[in-house]
Amino acid sequence: MLEIDGREVRVSNPDKVVFPEPGLTKLDLVNYYLAVADGALRGAAGRPMVLKRFVKGIDAEAFFQKRAPEKRPEWIDTATLHYASGNSAEEVVVRDAAALAWVVNLGCIDLNPHPVRAEDLDHPDELRVDLDPMPGVGWGQIVDVALVARDVLTDHGLVGWPKTSGSRGMHVSVRIEPRWDYREVRLAAETLAREVENRAPGLATARWWKEERGESVFVDFNQNAKDRTVASAYSVRPLPDARVSTPLDWDEVRGSHPERFTVPTVLRRFAERGDAASGIDDAAGSLDALLRLAEELGPAEKPPKTSDGTGRRASTMPLIEIARAKTKPEALEALEQWKAKHAAVVTMLEPADVLVDGMRGRSSLWYRIRVNLQHVPEAQRPAQEELIVDYDPWTEYRGGGGGDRGDRPQS
Repeated sequence: MLEIDGREVRVSNPDKVVFPEPGLTKLDLVNYYLAVADGALRGAAGRPMVLKRFVKGIDAEAFFQKRAPEKRPEWIDTATLHYASGNSAEEVVVRDAAALAWVVNLGCIDLNPHPVRAEDLDHPDELRVDLDPMPGVGWGQIVDVALVARDVLTDHGLVGWPKTSGSRGMHVSVRIEPRWDYREVRLAAETLAREVENRAPGLATARWWKEERGESVFVDFNQNAKDRTVASAYSVRPLPDARVSTPLDWDEVRGSHPERFTVPTVLRRFAERGDAASGIDDAAGSLDALLRLAEELGPAEKPPKTSDGTGRRASTMPLIEIARAKTKPEALEALEQWKAKHAAVVTMLEPADVLVDGMRGRSSLWYRIRVNLQHVPEAQRPAQEELIVDYDPWTEYRGGGGGDRGDRPQS
């Protein structure tokens, strides 16, 4: 039982090892968040939060819990979000260090807040730039694209605050005045992505369809859609080394590789220098200039449609699908089986030709494997075969009215 600012928070199974490699327990994780609470709350406080719970450890898939648990302390705040589908969810709103410890005790390793404050759920106060590298892309290219994104923001009157994503990529957080709705913020983010691509062709891309990106950094503007969340500052990511999504100064970005920022190193860094993003709330800017640029650029190019009358997109690339699996290891095992069967084809593939998509289902991720055969001579391209693994994440919901089949890749 911890007493945090006059509130009691119970940590269940405090000695449970969450990260075996560095030997971090559940209580270690709670104490980490308390130590960096000033920075973590700057990124997450006052915002509705999706609870991404790793109840079976970091090696098992998390499940996403939008609705706040019915049994919760009376001092845990909530806010109700309404979606275009007609659904709504009363989500947890972390306000202080005690609430931070409480959500971590539920199995939340990273923090996933929405870009709005609970007091105004319709107008985001944060534009999120998610730089997502395709396979084969190194850290230097990610940094180059981040610096271009910084320049585009600066040229349009905005201040970008960089942080490692805690995985392979980088995030740039941008505080904005809460005057624009989600549609306008997403349009501004898409315009930013298109301008970054224009200034760094071949290095960056704003192309939505994964198979068209090549070995580039995708500037993922859709992280600004209403239903999306991003791991916030000082979030510990579910990787074996307990890597942390860490705010940086721009002058240290190039030499700051993601694997250098783990729970132990970030604790030392935070104790020595505090939060590199401490000024972010004083730098709220306007989207007017980016929205003017959106008018100048005109609508983004739309992909062709199929001729079967369904209105679905027709891919411009020769894609085949290998597997749909409940877990990533199952999906990757299916990929290895396909590679063994088509060894000659594998030698012709580029890293970015193998597409591993984490698809968000109703409450968890499932995984899809596709292969882009663009670098394989047409006569040698294998045909679409029966899926090696064919998992349907929606089977259990169809009988009761189903769910939204709008599966989409998750960064």
